[in-house]
Amino acid sequence: MSAPQKKPFVTAEEYLRLERAAEYKSEYFAGEIFAMAGASPPHSLITANVIRELGNSLKGNRCAPYDGNLRFWIPATGLYTYPDVSVICGPLELVPGHHDMVTNPTLLLEVLSDSTERYNRGTKFDHFRTLPSFVEYVWVSQKEPAVDVFFRQADGAWRLIPVRGRDAVAPLQSLGIGLRLAEVYERIEFPEIAPLQPHGN
Repeated sequence: MSAPQKKPFVTAEEYLRLERAAEYKSEYFAGEIFAMAGASPPHSLITANVIRELGNSLKGNRCAPYDGNLRFWIPATGLYTYPDVSVICGPLELVPGHHDMVTNPTLLLEVLSDSTERYNRGTKFDHFRTLPSFVEYVWVSQKEPAVDVFFRQADGAWRLIPVRGRDAVAPLQSLGIGLRLAEVYERIEFPEIAPLQPHGN
């Protein structure tokens, strides 16, 4: 049996050259390129709803929302990634020599899916937490009207605020606004869960 072939190491410069010419987005970390799968219709609609709601709430504000086409670089770890939604307050901090990469998000938001949930809640969060500007992380479920908000406290600890139900509002402390779940999940239908039936004797 032949040994499995090791993937060739790709430099960050090679990744960026390939990425700028590619039709599809990919992440990069530690010499490897990771293709990003296309989003489902609910994922795309939820993302669009969030951006619309944030845009309306932040109109005239120094903070602005961006969609998932904006590339971020994490200097401390070397990750290049595309969050579903980001909010940047104040001027963009571009990577020197590059016009299409930023490093200073205030808030990042990911719409969770079965294939990315563990990564977004774990390793990706570890990367993001190294960014000094980053103080709020929001996870949005596709399975139910549920949003988890993590906010960085003054002592550096992260506080979780779980928000549930279409009528609820998720507090975004870094922006001074609330994210209404009724707007986040507009036109999203969840499958009805049949009630448990009692067993016969």
